[in-house]
Amino acid sequence: MSENLKTIRELADELGVSKQAIWQKIKRDTSIDLRQFTSKKGNTVYVSVDGQKTIRSMFSNDSSTQGRQHKDDVDVNGKSGVDEQDEVKFLRNLVSEIQSEKKELHKLLDQQQRLALQDKNLLEEYKAEIKDLKALVMPSPEVEKDGALHSETAQDTESVEAKPRAKKWWQFKK
Repeated sequence: MSENLKTIRELADELGVSKQAIWQKIKRDTSIDLRQFTSKKGNTVYVSVDGQKTIRSMFSNDSSTQGRQHKDDVDVNGKSGVDEQDEVKFLRNLVSEIQSEKKELHKLLDQQQRLALQDKNLLEEYKAEIKDLKALVMPSPEVEKDGALHSETAQDTESVEAKPRAKKWWQFKK
């Protein structure tokens, strides 16, 4: 093979692009007849000197437009430096607002926990008071047993003397 022919890969390496980028350029440009500039041996495609020049010119045009775009980006970035500073200020203000809201939420959480603890303590106090009141109203079991014996005998005598027993409904059948 002559040294004038190069593969698509070699050409891509020289230009610093991928093989796919070269194929896409060739396919997009309808003025280029691929058969003029290429020859195929096996699965390898070789590009002639004229084809190499054409492909290089296609990529050099792109690089010049890319250079212009890069210059435009720099100009935009230079102008957007003010915008970036405003954005940084905005973000700092946003962060400080979020931090202040966080502090406020912590305060509210602490208050809620204190109130819950107070409620719990009051509930325990009320339970203790209720136990004390029940103890005052109801006699202890020992006193109840002794008092129950005396009260039963007194009630029995009083009930027998005072009124006759009321009959239940099932007793009327007899």
